[in-house]
Amino acid sequence: MRELLEQSFRAAVAAADPLQILPPHLPRPPRGRTFVAAAGKAAASMSLAVEQHWPRAAPLEGLAITRYAHGLPTQRIRVLEAGHPVPDAAGEAGARQLLESVRALGPDDLLLCLVSGGGSSLLSLPAPGVPIAGLKAMTQALLRSGAPIQEMNTVRKHLSAIQGGRLAAACRAPVLALIISDVVGDDPTHIASGPCAPDPSTVEDARAVLAKYGIAAPGPFAETPKPGDRLFARVENRVIATARRSLEAAAALFQAQGVTPQILGDDITGEAREVARDMAAKARGAKPPSVLISGGECTVTIRGSGGRGGRCGEFLLALALEDVPGVHAIAADTDGIDGSEDNAGAVIAPDTLERAATQGLDAKKLLEANDSYRFFSALGDLVVTGPTRTNVNDYRAILLASTP
Repeated sequence: MRELLEQSFRAAVAAADPLQILPPHLPRPPRGRTFVAAAGKAAASMSLAVEQHWPRAAPLEGLAITRYAHGLPTQRIRVLEAGHPVPDAAGEAGARQLLESVRALGPDDLLLCLVSGGGSSLLSLPAPGVPIAGLKAMTQALLRSGAPIQEMNTVRKHLSAIQGGRLAAACRAPVLALIISDVVGDDPTHIASGPCAPDPSTVEDARAVLAKYGIAAPGPFAETPKPGDRLFARVENRVIATARRSLEAAAALFQAQGVTPQILGDDITGEAREVARDMAAKARGAKPPSVLISGGECTVTIRGSGGRGGRCGEFLLALALEDVPGVHAIAADTDGIDGSEDNAGAVIAPDTLERAATQGLDAKKLLEANDSYRFFSALGDLVVTGPTRTNVNDYRAILLASTP
């Protein structure tokens, strides 16, 4: 059952592989030059896909900013690694270089923007008057608060010199943004904080988010370009990969194995342990052999010092404690990194709590300490893939196998 679950995860990731899905969306080269501006966990793989399919005689250059350890060898597009999920000086310097290059483009050129999840922290160029240290502290506080990504990005866009449509606004050339979505709803304005998308949120919305969580602003807010602004007449934002397509790929694999799949949705949000409780109730009513598949992005509110582990591990540990008979399950982030650890996620089986007890692991205490990594590491139940260089959010599958 574990192998089947891990195969389904690999199928979901493969459905969002930039090397396979990006080439059909490439435009014809312009009369002038093409500059690639890439940002996110998939930036290097998306850039490599462009290089592999771009005419050799056509001018091509660019800069891809990706997370540390997510780079790939490229020839025409420079790859720079930077901090995620907390921005750092490398990301700030790279974003400044990228913005300067975009400003130099003319009407006969093309800005090809490659956007993927993680771009919000990697394109960390603060607006005037906002220090990078303050931006880092605010980001850390928002991450600990359990704020949904849409709220976090609403704040980021109004403290940035490049996000919230400002990258497109800085460019005189036509803009095509090819986007791999890691957010519920697949709205370009929320993916990597929408560097080429009009922003419907306001400064007041950003202030309200920080007030909600009791977090101080690191500097002055600035308004963003809005829907209807004529600058977006020369800009196209095209989503080329979504969580839904990845869930469908996993469902097809289960179907081929004689397991009836039910896709619960690609928009599951909320506290990870509460989502686990809801999923357990659905699993109790499911008829084997079947599998409940879902995507989305849970949150984890950290109280106290916190332990090790991400939202996928937290979800699974809470699901195990629900003790649903006969359940095997996987939860993993399609980018290969659950939170800030080295695992994509983990798996559980019907005997998970029994095996934990024999090792002296207190599942309830570890859940309260947000320490799911320690739990699953001790059991040998982590799922480790390394960086996948794509990102369509979390993947979850709850498998109810036929009993003998």
